[in-house]
Amino acid sequence: MEYVEDIKLSDSRRVLVGAGARALFYPTLVYNLVRNKLQAEFRWWDQIQEFLLLGAVPFPSDVKRLKDLGVRGVITLNEPYETLVPTSLYKAHGIDHLVLPTRDYLFAPSIDDICQAVNFIHGKTLLKQATYVHCKAGRGRSTTIVICYLVQHRHMSPDVAYAFVRSIRPRVLLASAQRQAVQEYYHLKVKKSQISSNIWSGSTRILRPLRLFPYADVFTFDDGSVVVITKADVDGYKDERHGSDMSLVFRVSKTALATFSRLWVSSKMSGVRLVNWNKCSKASDEMSINIHLC
Repeated sequence: MEYVEDIKLSDSRRVLVGAGARALFYPTLVYNLVRNKLQAEFRWWDQIQEFLLLGAVPFPSDVKRLKDLGVRGVITLNEPYETLVPTSLYKAHGIDHLVLPTRDYLFAPSIDDICQAVNFIHGKTLLKQATYVHCKAGRGRSTTIVICYLVQHRHMSPDVAYAFVRSIRPRVLLASAQRQAVQEYYHLKVKKSQISSNIWSGSTRILRPLRLFPYADVFTFDDGSVVVITKADVDGYKDERHGSDMSLVFRVSKTALATFSRLWVSSKMSGVRLVNWNKCSKASDEMSINIHLC
């Protein structure tokens, strides 16, 4: 019942915010236009990188200007009532249009939409073509996408990427849901790939051990995932330098984990050698291990 009530509250909140956003769209759009005319620093769009622009909702008259700037792709985060340029007009100017409707103010693009957008930007960049990412004001929804692109393809941390974008476009501002979306994307696309890369290159770092089940070592990683290797998995194996049972906990895909487990049981892991085992500090439960696959 509590879960159902939470869903109802969430839906009600979404409806209320949507109604407010619709009512405020034209008044805030006019406000932004006035500031753009009166204040030189209040730019309609800004160039974040060579092939990436971030800004407010374009008007039909802006399409040719964007094309002249080298824009060959536009990502629209607006809902239909906020969208002022039809896809057909972009197409007539040779510009690809990716539409990812996202509610204004408190909401963020979904992870799937962020992935689509980042891949779209990256694809255009490889072709040396610019992409214009926009929402209504170029502050929250579109900034979420741009930060995620910088995080994955320019190897910035979320905080550094946010600060970098704000240094160019000072009025950008992320809502809490948008900050959370950036963090989720960072852990999904960057931290996860780093962990996987470290595993297959022969090293990884184990974080925050927890004792949750009898006879099992449970470790959580910084992306919240958990892998369990029971003591039965390492029964009879000794670390010669420490004289204790080895305990290996690592993050891999389900397929790779199943294969690894079968090797452990059937062949006594003759193809696996513990290369290094280091305690990070005497006061810490963290440790690092290196595994060599022969």
